[in-house]
Amino acid sequence: VGGTRTPFAAGYADRGKPGGGLRMTEPISVVLIDDHGLCRRGLSELLEQRAGIKVHGTAGTADEAVRLLASTKPDLAIMDLKMSPVDGFRLLTRLRAEGIGTPVVVLTMSDSQDDLARAFRAGVRGYLLKDMDPDDVIDAIRRTARGEIVVAPTMAVKLVDMLLPGETKRSRESYFRQLTEREREILQHLSSGKSNKAIAQSLSISHDTVKLHVRHILSKLGLTSRVEAAVFAVEHRVASEQSDPSHQASG
Repeated sequence: VGGTRTPFAAGYADRGKPGGGLRMTEPISVVLIDDHGLCRRGLSELLEQRAGIKVHGTAGTADEAVRLLASTKPDLAIMDLKMSPVDGFRLLTRLRAEGIGTPVVVLTMSDSQDDLARAFRAGVRGYLLKDMDPDDVIDAIRRTARGEIVVAPTMAVKLVDMLLPGETKRSRESYFRQLTEREREILQHLSSGKSNKAIAQSLSISHDTVKLHVRHILSKLGLTSRVEAAVFAVEHRVASEQSDPSHQASG
């Protein structure tokens, strides 16, 4: 993004795991749009070699992106925002003007609420950050291909603030009281955008145990995704509760 080389560009292709997430009957096809070749290459290798997602091609400029999307018609376009000389927002406008309706997932370093708002107003189907765990990026891409809207967990709260300024949000206090102390602790970690792997390392428990706790959390709260859980956690000040000495997590 801009002139900055990111950890994403340097090591993304080496961090993913095969078999993560759900597989679809037909491979997902994507086009990658980023003005940094290292980012394009790293993400391409991650998606094809580790996730079985077909990369139809990569583009480093707006003109290349338009030609590639028009000719290959992929399931998704994965696009950076901070590109030069034509940024992602101008490219989104051009794609729609030229009748190219490929769903777009933004993958960027920008955690700006303004960029998030502009991107969704421009019609994107997802907003992901380049510092996300590769497994979570793969999962988000697969969910977008199934028709879901995806947002990086750390951006979910900004999305809520953007859409519901000053409104009283629906309370789930009766559901929240059903959570165990360990589940509340894991919910706190979800609110900070951590992956299951990172949560497991932080709490010194297994990855499978974290996955089981997350399923229980979603079921008890009547939620369907980690993003919703992260938003719930911030809305209900779970992080604050966890820092209270009277709320000690049990194993």
